[in-house]
Amino acid sequence: MSRFIDKLSQVSQVASSPMGFKAVLSAAARPKMVLAVVFAEASTEGLADYVAGADVAILSIKSGSGISGLKKMAEAALAIPWGGWLSDVADEDIESLAKAGADFVVFPETASLALAGKSELGKVLQIDASLDAGLLRAIEDLPVDAVLVETDKKEGLSWHSLLLFQRLAGLLTKPLLVSLPSTVTQLELQALLEVGVDGIIVEAKVGEAARRLGELHQMIDMLTPVPARKRKKAEPVVPYIRPEAEVVEEEEEEEEEE
Repeated sequence: MSRFIDKLSQVSQVASSPMGFKAVLSAAARPKMVLAVVFAEASTEGLADYVAGADVAILSIKSGSGISGLKKMAEAALAIPWGGWLSDVADEDIESLAKAGADFVVFPETASLALAGKSELGKVLQIDASLDAGLLRAIEDLPVDAVLVETDKKEGLSWHSLLLFQRLAGLLTKPLLVSLPSTVTQLELQALLEVGVDGIIVEAKVGEAARRLGELHQMIDMLTPVPARKRKKAEPVVPYIRPEAEVVEEEEEEEEEE
C-alpha cells in the first residue's frame, strides 16, 4: 500500500478501544492529522530543507511539461512519501511518476482513465465540495484511496466550508483531505478535525517553508483529539408503509354474504 494512504488510514480509522489506561495512551499516540506540502517544479532546489516538518511532499505537475522536477525528487531520496499533483492525466506522466518512485498521485475528477491500471500508486481524487450526494456515494466503489477538496485561498475557511466538509465526511468512508493556505490557524485546524478532515495540504513559500511547516506540525500535535470519530455512509431513509389489516377485508366479505 502507498505510505501516504497508510498514514491517512491510521488517522481516519476508528477502532473500538478497550477500557483502561492503555486505551488513553493509544488514542494519544495516534496521529491527529496528516500534513502535506505542495510545491511547483521550479521549487525543487534544496528539497530536503524545503519539506522539513511535513509528513508528505507533493510536486505540482502540468501535463506535457516534461515533469523535469521528478528527477530531482528521485535524487533527493526523501524520507517522507512524495507524489505528483497532475492538472491532467496522460499516460507518459503516469509512467514517469511510477519510474521515479512516486508513492501516490493526485488527479481531478475530469481526468482520463490512464491511472486505472496503476495499482502500485496511491490515488487521491480531487472533487468539487458541492458534488451531489449520489455521486459522492458512487466514489465509495471507485478504485481511489482518498478524496481531496480545494478551498478558496483568498476567502479562507467559513461556516459554509465546515458544512461542506461535514457533509463529505458523513457520506464518505475514504480519508478526506483539504487544500488550505499556510496561514491556517490552530482554531481552524481544530474545527477541521472535529468535522472529519484527515489531512491538510498547504503551499508554503520557499524561504519560509521549513519554519512554517514546523509551526503547523506543532499546532496539529496540540489539537484536542476527537473521541470516537465514526465515519458512516449515509443511507437513504425508506418510508415504512403499514399494510392494511386483513380483519377489515373479512368483515366486508361477511356483510356481502348476508
